[in-house]
Formats: sequence, structure tokens, C-alpha cells
Amino acid sequence: MRIESFPPGDLASEHPPTPRPPRRRRRAVSVLSAGLVVGALLAGIGVITGAAPDVALSARAQQAPQQAPHQEAAPRAPQPAPEQAPADPRPTCVSMVQALGPRDRLAQRLMVGVDAGDPAGAARIVRDSHVGGIFLGGNATALLRNKALDAVQQAGNLSVAVAVDDEGGRVQRIDDLDGELVSARAMARKTPEQVRALAEERGRQLAARGVTWDLAPDVDVSNQPANSVIGDRSFSNDPAVVTRYAGAFEEGLRQAGVYGVLKHFPGHGHSSGDSHQGRVSVPPLDQLRQADLKPYADLLARLDHDRVGVMVGHLDVPGLTDDLPSSLTPATYRLLRDEYGFDGVVMTDDLGAMKAISNRFTLPQASLAALEAGADVALSSNVEPVAPILDTLQQALDSGKIPAADNDRAVERILAAKNLCRRT
Repeated sequence: MRIESFPPGDLASEHPPTPRPPRRRRRAVSVLSAGLVVGALLAGIGVITGAAPDVALSARAQQAPQQAPHQEAAPRAPQPAPEQAPADPRPTCVSMVQALGPRDRLAQRLMVGVDAGDPAGAARIVRDSHVGGIFLGGNATALLRNKALDAVQQAGNLSVAVAVDDEGGRVQRIDDLDGELVSARAMARKTPEQVRALAEERGRQLAARGVTWDLAPDVDVSNQPANSVIGDRSFSNDPAVVTRYAGAFEEGLRQAGVYGVLKHFPGHGHSSGDSHQGRVSVPPLDQLRQADLKPYADLLARLDHDRVGVMVGHLDVPGLTDDLPSSLTPATYRLLRDEYGFDGVVMTDDLGAMKAISNRFTLPQASLAALEAGADVALSSNVEPVAPILDTLQQALDSGKIPAADNDRAVERILAAKNLCRRT
């Protein structure tokens, strides 16, 4: 994977019946007593016997007010029963969550880093901790070869989300295996349909190697220099262009069966620096609404929330955050849930290798703070023991700092995102 000048973590490692012809109607014929039709026509026309249904009307009849003849309703042809969609064979997400113990429910909310060069070690982490997801960082590719991720999946009690950062350009994961993917800014010189096709092809390559989640596309609105923290990772500084191309990229991934994640909410494109290196600020919330947040408003209004996620960045946002970055601030998640109506999986940016967080919090502390704030998934690229994180979360769940009902709803979203169950 080619990544220039960035430490590991997200920012650098990051679907009319043919009308039936009208039924012809026949006039009813009256049968008189002798089987004869005797009409003394006032015009002296004579007698008509055995008149067929289409014989001309008498002059009297023509002059009389028209009345609809009595008609017997023709029997309706039997209609085929409407086709019913096949029943969804998946269990409900509520029932799946109820079948998990408290610690396993918490484990589903962790996406932890594994060494992509150590397949046995990755399988051991999943087997021992039952984490819901793993993140493959660095440049090693052993886990991406020879179906090595199959053993990792078999080690868990449930399917594991296997995530990489594969946006294209400076941030891609399988370029050494399957070729280069151009940057978002270069993609924007193509048509949206070409970008959708590129993303679908890339998604099929990822899926063939066992990857199920791509932490892409980047939805930041930015005109930063190409090599800056966002730079050419952004499709454009025009929110409408970002919406079209990020939407095309996400659609391509989805058609390939890969779960995409829009990032970095609420907008990293006009940041003051790199959150790998420390705290960074972005324009005030009112200003973000005018540009940076527009792609989220447009995309989340039409996408299936069980088929796409959102990543929250570590940003200081005047009018939204105060002492903590956006990833640890409850108001950030309320903005996404309430104002933008998003009911899918919300995950953090990397909590372990980015100094905007790690300068102040240990990984267990940061994971707890993120889940308390409203994140569904706490992401870390670090290859560290999982037990201390789970111990911290378990204490918070037992004490009520993490409400049990909130915890269960988050796990339902995660299991639905992994296509293991259906939400009702």
C-alpha cells in the first residue's frame, strides 16, 4: 500500500402490466310471447321478424330518449394471485442481540487493528475477544492472500467485518496485489458512471480477498493542495461534485457487495492541520452547513442506512464541540442522528494512532468516551490487547454509564450492516 508521509490510521491508511383490451359488450335482445318481433313502425316500414342484435333502431326508438339497455355482467376471469417477495430468511437483529452475552455485545462494537502479515495472530485475536471487526493497516499482505481471511472468519462466533482504507491515490490497500486506483481528484475528471464502474471493480477485488468493509469514499469538500492532509483525497471543493462522485463510488462498492463508509463527518476538508499530529480545527458549524455538510445531507437522504456507514473525524468545530474533538462529543452524534436522520452505523476515526486523541487518552479511555458519546463502533489501527478495552467497557455497562438499551441498538445496527440479520 502506498501512503505518503502519514502515520497509520484512517486519514493515511484510511435498486404495468399490459392493459387488457376493453371487453366488447352486446346489446340484450327482448324475446316476445310468440317468438316474433312485431313492430308496427309509424313510418310504415313494415314488420321485422327475427331481428339480429345489430339491426337498426326504429324511428320511434331513435326519437325516444336513449336509455342504457340492461346488461348482465360478464363473469370476471380468475386473477392470478399477486407474487409475494420471498420471506427474508435472516433472523431479526433483536433476537440475535438477545442471544449474545453482555461482553460479546460490547465486543461487536470494537474494530481493532491486526497485523496483516500474521494471519495466525489475527485469528487468535478474533477467537479470544469475539470482536465485531478487524482493521488491516500497514503494507503487509499475507492476510490478503491465499484465502487467509477465511480462517479469521471461522475463528469468530459471528462473521467479522474486515476493513481497509482503499480510497485510491495516496490511500489504498491492495495496489501491490491488484493494481493502482487513481485519487478522488483524478476520478472527478471522469464521468460518474466511469467512477461507479471503477469502484465496483475495486470492490470485487477487495471482496475476492476477503475484505468486507472499505472505509471510503472520502466525502470531504476541499481545495487543499494535493499533498495536504485531505488534498487530492477529496473529489472537489464543490459540494455538488462531491455528492455525485462520492455517491457513484459508494454505489460501485455496494454493487460489489462491499460496505462503504462516508468520511470524515462533519467535514475535514477545510481543517487547520492533520489530526494525526494533534488537535485541528475546522470552520464553525454554520459555515460547514453551507458546504462541507451538504454531501451528507444529500447522500443520507437517499441511501439505505443498513448498507452504508459514516465515520466521524477528530475535529474541533466551533458551535458544535467544546473541550473534546467531534468523535468524543455527544452533540456530533445528535447532529448526525437527529438533523440528518441517519440510523446506520457510525464509527470513529482511528482512536489509537492519531495524536488528536492519543495525546490525551489511552485506547480503553478513548473507546469508552466514544461509545458514551454515541458512536456505534470504536476503531483503532493499533495491534494491542483487546481485553483491557473490553474490561473498561464492561465496567461502564455494569454501572449504567453505557445504557444497556443504547448498547443493544448499536449492536443491532452493526449486525445489520454485516447483513447478518434484518431490522424490524
